[in-house]
Amino acid sequence: MAQSVLILGGGLAGVACAHRLGDEGLPVTLVDRNDYQQFQPLLYQVASSQLPAEDVARPHRTIFKDYPMVTVVTADVAAANLGERSLVLSDGRTLTGSHVVMAAGARPNFFGVPGAEQHAFPLYSVADAERLRRHLQQSLQQAMSTKGPPEPGMVDVVVVGGGPTGVETTGALAELMHALSSTGQLAEPGRITIVDRGPALLGQFSNKAHDYAMRKLTKDGADVKLETGVAAVHPDHVEFDDGSKIAARTVVWGGGESASIIAQAAGPVPGRGGRLDVLPDLTVDGFPGVYAVGDVANIPSGDEDSAPLPQLGSVAQQSGRWAAENILRELRGEPTKPFAYKDKGIMAMIGRNAAVAEVGKHRHQVKGPVAFAAWLGVHAMLLSGAHSKTDAFLSWAWDYFDRDHAATVEAASEPRRIAWGEDEQDVPHISLDRSAATAAGPATA
Repeated sequence: MAQSVLILGGGLAGVACAHRLGDEGLPVTLVDRNDYQQFQPLLYQVASSQLPAEDVARPHRTIFKDYPMVTVVTADVAAANLGERSLVLSDGRTLTGSHVVMAAGARPNFFGVPGAEQHAFPLYSVADAERLRRHLQQSLQQAMSTKGPPEPGMVDVVVVGGGPTGVETTGALAELMHALSSTGQLAEPGRITIVDRGPALLGQFSNKAHDYAMRKLTKDGADVKLETGVAAVHPDHVEFDDGSKIAARTVVWGGGESASIIAQAAGPVPGRGGRLDVLPDLTVDGFPGVYAVGDVANIPSGDEDSAPLPQLGSVAQQSGRWAAENILRELRGEPTKPFAYKDKGIMAMIGRNAAVAEVGKHRHQVKGPVAFAAWLGVHAMLLSGAHSKTDAFLSWAWDYFDRDHAATVEAASEPRRIAWGEDEQDVPHISLDRSAATAAGPATA
């Protein structure tokens, strides 16, 4: 078989892998159901109307325009056979390669909670963020056009999950509600509640960060329910395992993720979270020539007693590049090398002038305005393309200096368009089917 690499998933991990292999002129076929790469850490800003969708999604054809050896196939994948290193597309085509890189990403894990999949809004894709944005704006506009206080639950939100996604979403929505009520747009601000089964918010961070996030969110008017699980999600309220209920027509689900369905049925026995267990060099044991990277993989941390590396964008990018390097080593007849993750730290936005960052080996903590500025800079630089970086900074500056979010709510309710280079495509080309996140096919990594 001629040497070629088949990559499933066009997110951070898949694109990083394809770029490195393309640099060496190796034939690469990248398969993804979407024709764009999305930047998942900023999806909550799309949902809360702080950024337009085009700033967090970049077309693959632009990303690879200078990589003639990289072929992008936009299609759903019906099945993956890692034993044969092949992918079967939904249109009947079969693609094969000398190597396969599984970078199919993750999907929301609803943990069997009744009603969660039907009524909650996950935040794992641009389509998810756009769907939540429109739902929130419809609810807000309905409440703003009603005399007197809104109906119970109309503009109330429950955010499930106390990790960075949940905390960042809660902070953004709490500030939005405060701005609309303080300017008289809403008679009463919507109640924002964040719930988590654990004993603290931002569980990966230090105790100081836990306390800081709690103080900031409660100061902004959010309610925090810890050591509490969701028992059921209904169209107009949420039940908790302590017997309490909250009226809310919007439930944002950031309560966990699992590997894509395709990865779970690809041949290897799924590991924790339905992900593929990999060896230190990122290969899948028992499947020669097959690598798994990013959110689809349980990647060893290097310490036998430690849990696998977390599902972070930095892990995805670095593992994608490392898999490419190991493939190149294989083709040169050299031994592969264990993945060495460079941990640059973790950070989370909590609100205006409020963020927390823990950097370095000893997790030196920075918080407040300095961490806020660092968060903006780091996330803007991670965006693909100069256009996205510039537009993101302009959007953030507008949002920072203009606290009246009413104009944003009204403007964002209009049909929005995504500019893809020379073309312009309506947002609806992104699938808005509520089942899209869990359908059989690759989610971006």
